[in-house]
Amino acid sequence: MTTRGLSNALLVYDGDCAFCALWVGRLQRTLQTFPRVTTSAEADTEELGLSATDIRDYVWLITPTRHMAGAAAFSGLLRGQRQWGWRFLGHLLDTWPVSVVADMGYRLVARFRHRLPGSTPSCEIPRNGSHTA
Repeated sequence: MTTRGLSNALLVYDGDCAFCALWVGRLQRTLQTFPRVTTSAEADTEELGLSATDIRDYVWLITPTRHMAGAAAFSGLLRGQRQWGWRFLGHLLDTWPVSVVADMGYRLVARFRHRLPGSTPSCEIPRNGSHTA
């Protein structure tokens, strides 16, 4: 991923989740290079090739050549930065066995995001698959 790759990329996240919105905003303020951003409610999921479950369960970084979900999306976001430290961290997160740990960490945060600081009850992903309001 290059900074040029991020200029043509789209970050899609669950706009109903306050925790997700909080962290997307923080990353936008922290990272120099950032893709276009849209929420799940605004995105044309069919055109992007994503299902409602895909959007509910993962953040997505979509480039002209790749769809990256969860920890891989975060890794791609970091690999697209100008600063070598962020790029290094992004490559590290994409390297085995760190990628396995990063994926498990992402899944854990996503599962319990409704209990983390900055979240609201709408952040919960019920086990039966329906989203709370």
